[in-house]
Amino acid sequence: MNQAVESVCSPWPHRWAVLLACATFPLLWVGGLVTTTDAGMAVPDWPNTYGYNLFLYPWQSWLAGPWDLFVEHGHRLLASGVGMLTIGLVAIFWRSHERRWLRRLSLAALALVIFQGVLGGMRVLLDEQTLAMLHGCTGPLFFALTVAMVVFTSQTWQSDARPLANPAAGHVRRLAVATAVLVYLQLVFGAVLRHVPVDSEPGAFLLAVRFHLLLAGVLVLHVLLIAWSIVRHFRAQRPLFRLALALCGLITLQVLLGAGTWIFKFSLPAWAVPWWPFPSFTIQAGSWLQTNVITAHVAVGSLLLATSVALAILSLRLLATSPAPVSHPAARKIGVTT
Repeated sequence: MNQAVESVCSPWPHRWAVLLACATFPLLWVGGLVTTTDAGMAVPDWPNTYGYNLFLYPWQSWLAGPWDLFVEHGHRLLASGVGMLTIGLVAIFWRSHERRWLRRLSLAALALVIFQGVLGGMRVLLDEQTLAMLHGCTGPLFFALTVAMVVFTSQTWQSDARPLANPAAGHVRRLAVATAVLVYLQLVFGAVLRHVPVDSEPGAFLLAVRFHLLLAGVLVLHVLLIAWSIVRHFRAQRPLFRLALALCGLITLQVLLGAGTWIFKFSLPAWAVPWWPFPSFTIQAGSWLQTNVITAHVAVGSLLLATSVALAILSLRLLATSPAPVSHPAARKIGVTT
């Protein structure tokens, strides 16, 4: 019995989950950079790189080669590293964790990262933009799953503390889950916008932009509502309080990056021209500023998803809509609750 308890409380599953999540975020950033710089076809073969084994491609050619080759090959190396870390996660969970559902979740993470890698490879071999869009949608899902496993292996989740009962708990839990769903839908619309074919009808692009903006407004409202509810009713629940503040900060940053993305990629809206303080501003396609603002907008979207998923999971764990049954002192000896 003691051995089982020590196995469940082993720190390694949590440490490895944190390592995997921390390694996945840079991969998403570089993946966004691949799309922003249109470097997806810089290496035309897969899983090799110009006929070389991925790990044996001459580093001099990689570092001194064209920028798009540097970005795409670096993305593949990072993806391979994340895949290996996921295999390690499965091994550690099956060796050091007694909870079967978490073991199965680690297998789901491995299946998802393999699927993501195959999607990326098929996108190159078939040169298909639809696959690139799907690849951009599943990456944030995997990141959110790694963050979920960080939460599931944390002390906050594994503690035996009784959930806090409050009539507002159900409202907060529903808001948290809905916010996570809305964030992912917004990421899907963003992926559609980034992969709209150049020969598509202008009306289709404008329709996608309007849906993206509409959903952004709804999402901002949801984040403000859940942050207000948590501050008002559950300020003492420090994990929820910190995540709510993080969501507010991230959504603010994301709105600013979204506005910057439009300005640096297209132009100022006509109504904003009189208030723009830089009259000599011109759009420079492929500039450092344009590339990094657009890529940061994509990466922060993934951070929003991961944070909202963590908040939803912890709200379901830490909050209860009604008080839990209290054990009578005399009944505890025979395992009966009253």
